[in-house]
Amino acid sequence: MSGVRPWRVVLSCEHASHRVPARWRALFAGRRALLRSHRGWDPGALELARRLARRLGAPLVAAPATRLLADTNRSPRHPRLFSEWTRPLQAPERERLLDAVYRPHRRRVEALVARGLAAGRPVLHVGVHSFTPRLRGVVRRADVGVLYDPARPRERRLALELRRRLSASGRWRVRLNQPYRGSADGLTTALRRRHPPRRYLGLELELNQRHVRGPRARWRALQRDVVASLAALGSGAPARDRSAGNAWRHR
Repeated sequence: MSGVRPWRVVLSCEHASHRVPARWRALFAGRRALLRSHRGWDPGALELARRLARRLGAPLVAAPATRLLADTNRSPRHPRLFSEWTRPLQAPERERLLDAVYRPHRRRVEALVARGLAAGRPVLHVGVHSFTPRLRGVVRRADVGVLYDPARPRERRLALELRRRLSASGRWRVRLNQPYRGSADGLTTALRRRHPPRRYLGLELELNQRHVRGPRARWRALQRDVVASLAALGSGAPARDRSAGNAWRHR
């Protein structure tokens, strides 16, 4: 993105890690496969988020522990804030969990957004996630989901522009508000309640994990296209078409 951006960018990755701090490791004894599955984290999300941070020169906040402790993308009163392994803990221990892995992440993102707004420009907050290609027997065919709040016109315009740019090569199936609704419970939704739509714009990127676990060349190609498309948002430049001769190599 060349010149002065129309907004300050803040990146977050709520399900960046499957790590369990020592204090709670016994809860997951013998569950290594669970922690490394899509239930424990978002494979590939942190890798992409770091590439975006480098390209955009933007701050990145990555949650340090598995979502199965306390899900940093859930509101404090959400019934699935804690998992089936941490929900039975006594209230003081759940508070320790929140103080260790949940509240620091949320506060860091909130502080970066507030700092950006204080500098006088709108903030574009992008949450980076990935999703399992099959859930409860349903195959999810999208390569990329772009989540936004339809009630916020500026977010909708950005989501449409990002889809247009990503779709220009003909390689990727890009869907809006799939596989989740952008207005559902999450960190971006919480921040929308705090900041007006002309000041705060929240998008979430969802990458299909079949690319993370599939051929490395295709995963790298998807990352490159996502990074380039997001970097060009708001520039007014046309989406760059790629020839069919370039596209076949990544299939």
